[in-house]
Amino acid sequence: MRVMVHIDAAEAWREALASRLPDAEVFTSAAPLAERRRADYLAAWKPSAELLGEPTHLKGIINLGAGVDALLNNPGLPRGVPIVKLRDAGMAGPIGDYVRYGLLHFQRDFDRYARQQSRAAWHEHPLIDKADWPVGVLGLGAIGARVAALVAADGFPVHGWSRSPKRLPDVTCHHGEAGLMTLLGRVKSLVLLLPDTAATRGIIDADALAALPEGATLINPGRGALIDEAALLEALGDGESEGRLRGALLDAFPEEPLPGTSPLWHHPRVIVTPHMAGPTPLAEAVDQVADALRAFEAGEPVETIDPEAGY
Repeated sequence: MRVMVHIDAAEAWREALASRLPDAEVFTSAAPLAERRRADYLAAWKPSAELLGEPTHLKGIINLGAGVDALLNNPGLPRGVPIVKLRDAGMAGPIGDYVRYGLLHFQRDFDRYARQQSRAAWHEHPLIDKADWPVGVLGLGAIGARVAALVAADGFPVHGWSRSPKRLPDVTCHHGEAGLMTLLGRVKSLVLLLPDTAATRGIIDADALAALPEGATLINPGRGALIDEAALLEALGDGESEGRLRGALLDAFPEEPLPGTSPLWHHPRVIVTPHMAGPTPLAEAVDQVADALRAFEAGEPVETIDPEAGY
């Protein structure tokens, strides 16, 4: 089995994967072209179209992250090659921390206190109890379900949404278009953990934002393309006073790095972070990659993505 690794810190990934697969030949995309052409499997994050076209007998691709939109939209993606993506692999914990920080930021009025400090204004806001701060989580896959559980354990009422019906402990689950509108009308904070697919792209548009209660907040550690940015800015208002949407914590954007010309950088009620909510822990991720490669080689069932669905 010959495995080519392509990612930042590729040598660390190569060493970790080689230690778990001692009988495999593991090399990085910096290897000579002749070696790259002989790869049986590609374990990669955002490979170029040229790299995808180099192996002549590729048996499978392991996407070294939870989001597969960049890979599926790559014009060099070979047809018919099965794709496996990382499913949680330790990312849910850090993403859960990011979401819980965002919830406390708004629930405890730290956004308002930061603006008051800039004006030297001393004014205490009445505390809203967690039990009166319902949270919506869009996307109940491996990461979304874990984040919903963490938020519920903190004492927030949690509403979750998925395309098809799901049942999760301590989470009020909704599904379908009607379920989405029901959820939007009930929550003070909306968390986005959906994949980037044709069905979800721009799902948070003007209509969705208008369905949220006045003063709701948005937290997006998921995919940037989920949000209509123009509609978001309109809902946030000019920044001098709170618009319909009180504030947003954003970690993902349609174009990354976020261009310096984006008004999101300077909006007083937006926090921008550089796609850092869910870094991939190497040890857990490599274990998952090694398991998938062993299953491929043994002809055992492997949970692959559906390119048409986008996840």
